[in-house]
Amino acid sequence: VNACSMSGIGLLLLALICGFGAVKIQDEAPPNIILLLMDDMGWGDLGVLGQPSKETPNLDRMAAQGMLFSNFYTANPLCSPSRAALLTGRLPVRNGFYTTNGHARNAYTPQEIVAGITKDEVLLPAILKKKNYASKIVGKWHLGHRKGHLPLEHGFDKWFGSPNCHFGPYNNSDRPNIPVYHNSEMVGRYYEEFVINRKTGESNLTHMYLQEGIDFILNQAKAHQPFFLYWAADATHAPVYASKRFLGKSQRGRYGDAVMELDDSVGQILAFLESLGISNNTFVFFTSDNGAAVMSGPDESGSNGPFLCGKETTFEGGMREPAIAWWPGQIPAGVVNDQLGSVMDLFTTSLALAGLVAPDDRVIDGLDLRPALHQNPLPHRPIFYYRGNEMMAVRMGLYKAHYWTWSNSWEEFNQGINFCPGEEVPGVTTHIQKEHTMQPLIFHLGRDPGENVLTEEYQTVLKLISPVVEQHKSTLVPSVPQLNMCDLAVMNWAPPGCEKLGKCLKPPKPNPWKCEWPH
Repeated sequence: VNACSMSGIGLLLLALICGFGAVKIQDEAPPNIILLLMDDMGWGDLGVLGQPSKETPNLDRMAAQGMLFSNFYTANPLCSPSRAALLTGRLPVRNGFYTTNGHARNAYTPQEIVAGITKDEVLLPAILKKKNYASKIVGKWHLGHRKGHLPLEHGFDKWFGSPNCHFGPYNNSDRPNIPVYHNSEMVGRYYEEFVINRKTGESNLTHMYLQEGIDFILNQAKAHQPFFLYWAADATHAPVYASKRFLGKSQRGRYGDAVMELDDSVGQILAFLESLGISNNTFVFFTSDNGAAVMSGPDESGSNGPFLCGKETTFEGGMREPAIAWWPGQIPAGVVNDQLGSVMDLFTTSLALAGLVAPDDRVIDGLDLRPALHQNPLPHRPIFYYRGNEMMAVRMGLYKAHYWTWSNSWEEFNQGINFCPGEEVPGVTTHIQKEHTMQPLIFHLGRDPGENVLTEEYQTVLKLISPVVEQHKSTLVPSVPQLNMCDLAVMNWAPPGCEKLGKCLKPPKPNPWKCEWPH
């Protein structure tokens, strides 16, 4: 991070010190785009959505100044597939981020995954290049860590962050610590050069991510070049962490500390845009990759508000996300929008804002949300809830129909792993995969957001939903699954740049196997 960093310097003063006042924006200039993607943050973690601890003043202010989407969804209840969906505008079953090793199994990209995002998929930053956008990812990538699957090979110009979750520490003999990259080379590893104290929860990573984002914004504003910043901080993913200034400050324990620091970071990013005079030409969207990981326990996970279960499930708690659009002077302030939205819409909407269109040689599931940003509702659109290779449920309007249900297996449940703690609903949160295709379970989410009581308007709703499901399934052409094969030899033993640091490790001999996905 250069001398014009955020360390203790007021944002407006920072702009002056760096010799840079307000940027004059041409009316015809395409807007800058910032997508703020949290990790495992739940719908109920924001004060504006009812969190009683009121520890997100900046996000609450963002909502007051912008538009709060109350019905916004991810494309999968797990990290890697949802991120692939955001950047491609396509359901994971279309972009390859699923497995066929078991029916309706969630899968992601651990260190031992062989594949990742393929060259066949076109990602958002690669298309934005057509309008001269500079792009940077800060934080967690999670679309594959081997050559051919990294961010700079899929359209991003810059990167500071990691290809995997910050699990660890490992002993670097049977499993290596996860690398942190600066652009195309590693600059260290988690728990080594980039410390996360598992005992205290202290880590400076969120502050580093903030500085990296601020520096990129400043440099691109100076260059008068439109930019795309994908800010994917992961402090709220277990093991959660926060810097010393925030540790112990929350009423909700260590997870709340992480939320407070992320909230502060979002506030600083928005204030910096205003101090540079570019907020009226910058579209900012805040959301999360999936619901809160309630199976991680109260100290390591957030809240999904009134919704059933959480991460890994296709109940509302697993896939409905907090979502805020912010663009001063361009979208109305203080609006709560009930438009059904999806993280895949961010792909199509971002392209439209840049004056571009989505590729027409493939199915794009994301819609252009620009009308909704001006309070013009989009036509009725379905939200599909997938778990691996199976469409588990669909939402139309306020109605949701489940065609398959399960939370997690009896074996896991009996070991203390509970995807729905305190929220068991008989016949709904089942511990075996239960098929309802002949008689789907239908709920009215307006009257029953917790998915507890079957709706009385059954036949009427079924007539509305059935044609949508039939059309979807009849035209769906799944891509080749990328999350089927694992091998210890492909882990982060010797990432690019390890030679310069003297941190290359010797891998074991290749011995691939079919990955096991328990849920």
